[in-house]
Amino acid sequence: MVPAEIIQKVHRIEIKTKSVVNAILSGEYHSVFKGRGMEFSEVRTYTAGDDVRSIDWNVTARMGEPYIKKHVEERELTVMLVVDASASGDFGSQNQFKSEVAVEMCALLAFSAIKNNDRVGLIIFTDTVEKFIPPKKGKNHVLRVIRELLAFTPRHRLTNVREALAFLNRVQKKRAVVFMISDFFAPPFDQPLRIAARRHDCIAITLSDPREKELPNVGLIELRDAESGQTRLLDSGSSAVRAAYGKQIEKKRMELVRLFRSAGVDEIPVSTATDYVEPLVAFFKKREKKFR
Repeated sequence: MVPAEIIQKVHRIEIKTKSVVNAILSGEYHSVFKGRGMEFSEVRTYTAGDDVRSIDWNVTARMGEPYIKKHVEERELTVMLVVDASASGDFGSQNQFKSEVAVEMCALLAFSAIKNNDRVGLIIFTDTVEKFIPPKKGKNHVLRVIRELLAFTPRHRLTNVREALAFLNRVQKKRAVVFMISDFFAPPFDQPLRIAARRHDCIAITLSDPREKELPNVGLIELRDAESGQTRLLDSGSSAVRAAYGKQIEKKRMELVRLFRSAGVDEIPVSTATDYVEPLVAFFKKREKKFR
């Protein structure tokens, strides 16, 4: 039985995200993700101006006059949501935790996908893959995906993006649109990312919170790693300490940006301090211009 609280949350997210999909994202999604290619539809007689490369020579030989193959866009896609459920997601100094933003973004993407008759699958991971829901179509399936995300209790606290990508590469043989949603506080995962990016259209949604980027000036503070449990005492009243902290965070950020670029992975940075719809729409518009 699904707890009543989870059902209520699913309905609230459905109402919130479907209105955004219907008003903003549906057309953007369709124009950016146009399918895997062209599929055969029918043959028809050749008319002046048709591309001679489309002539079906077998039919032409049988009928005694030229016929061409007619193709239509193959619209159907598979969208895989690869979601980080490690302990670092249970943090947020603004209105929401990173994990809550992740669920709502998954709902937005999933409802956009089914509105275009695409399949949606889900991989939830920590330092191992903890949940896999194979891709399917339909509203009921998407509601199940959202329900699983809301009700999910991870067994582990650490993050291993490498394991998640290796699992994706094993189970998803056909090309898919892959949204990886994480803060990417993880050991190196360069190789499986490059493999996944060659096989699939990979987009990284990088979640962050302002307090992760900048230390407040509040004197001595104890910082605890949510995943490992390790603690460290820092003097945030020292401008040198705050500067060193910010420099280290920026260095890691730039390493991640360079990795995504070199692997050919698009990135959507999302902060708990701002609305997540705007960067998603901006990404769609940017990608639409790129592929025109």
